[in-house]
Amino acid sequence: MGYSNILKNRELCKCTNGKFGFFVNRFAMEAAGLILLFSLLPLRVAAQENTPSKGPESSVQLLQPPTQGQTTPPITITLKDAIERARKNDPGYLTAVSDAKNASEDRVQARNAMLPNIEATTQYLATQGDGGKISDGRFVTNDGIHVYRAWGVLHQDLSPALLLGTGLKKAKAAEALAKAKSEIARRGLTVTVSKDFYGLVVAQRKYATSQQALDQARHFFDLAGAAEREGQGPHSDALKAEIQVRLQEQAFDEAKLAMEDARLTLSVLLFPTLNENFSVVDDLDSAQALPAFPEVQAMAEKENPDLRVAIETARQADFDVKAAKNAFLPTLVVDVDYGIEANCFALRCARGSFPEIGVVPNLGYFLTTALTIPVWDWGTLRSKLHQAEYKQQAAKATLNQEQQLKITELYAAYNEAAVARSAVDSSRRTAELAAESLRLVNLRYESGASPATEVVDAQTTLVTARNAYIDAQARFRAALAGLQTMTGTF
Repeated sequence: MGYSNILKNRELCKCTNGKFGFFVNRFAMEAAGLILLFSLLPLRVAAQENTPSKGPESSVQLLQPPTQGQTTPPITITLKDAIERARKNDPGYLTAVSDAKNASEDRVQARNAMLPNIEATTQYLATQGDGGKISDGRFVTNDGIHVYRAWGVLHQDLSPALLLGTGLKKAKAAEALAKAKSEIARRGLTVTVSKDFYGLVVAQRKYATSQQALDQARHFFDLAGAAEREGQGPHSDALKAEIQVRLQEQAFDEAKLAMEDARLTLSVLLFPTLNENFSVVDDLDSAQALPAFPEVQAMAEKENPDLRVAIETARQADFDVKAAKNAFLPTLVVDVDYGIEANCFALRCARGSFPEIGVVPNLGYFLTTALTIPVWDWGTLRSKLHQAEYKQQAAKATLNQEQQLKITELYAAYNEAAVARSAVDSSRRTAELAAESLRLVNLRYESGASPATEVVDAQTTLVTARNAYIDAQARFRAALAGLQTMTGTF
């Protein structure tokens, strides 16, 4: 190989190596950029995941039905207002009240049935004649071709049931029974409204508690993140704080859902049309004291509508037996008619059958008395008596059992109210201690003396204690309402 060839080969390699180096350097720079991009991407994703949502608003948007009057301010409703509104809209209560009114009218009708009946009747009887051969025409029951009747009739049924007042007494018992049932419906509606009313109050309080818990969790998350960035706290604290934030956000959504459901439930009771434009007065802290048991027992003996229903049912059964026995006795019916029955519509005129007598008075009276004695009916009356006696025995057994049952329920309801009242005082103190414990733990964590787990436990304990206090207040209100169904308002 000559020298000239060596120079050519060197120049060729020099040129080739220069281009190759340029491409190699460019490829290395692009590869380094891609590596740096992919290495930073997980950090960016982690930073996004470690940043919780800000603000107390929930990420879940709940649907709400359109209501009328949204531009007007909401109606403020107390428990008393809610009960009065529910009484105007609840079909079960209105039906019970209507039954009581109908029973009252039945009593009025039974009383009036014991009094004499007075009626007025006017008739004209036209009879086909015989061409003057017979003066009273072709119908022998009439004394002339033209007969006019204008009577005032007094009717009195003197049956044994009327003389003994069985029908009226049974109607009074039925009226008392219907009134007792309407009172049961009224007290039952009061309990339902009270539970739904305080159900909304409790849901609102738990919603507020959830908001506070979420704010506390976010505050702890900020403290843990700041400590980690400054190198004073481990990454596990930041993770623990983020988990707590996410759990509290979910709890906040559930509390909001429960509050909206409670509002819808109460709205159905209070308004004839769906309306959520109202607010309730929170008076859970002003519950009345529980009376002494002797006072409650005395009120229950006088004002227990369930026991009154059993008593009036037994009374009705007794009157049914008496009515069945009265059917074996004779019945006397008296009718007194006063007026005219003549061939002319006048006080005085000549009779068609006796024209030769001349003008005679037409105004007068006649009395009809009928005595009915049951003789033989193939045992129907005795069978009805047996049926009434069977119902009487069942009613008495029901009354005895109802008396024992109501005494048992009274003791149970009073004990429930007493325990609920004690739970209110105990849970209130527990909530106060939990709030103080969280404050101290937060101070210890900020000074580095407490781990993150203690902060999370203190936050969870505070939420649990506050919700337990709210539930205890609602339980006591419900226990009072249940007790008052047996005693009446105290």
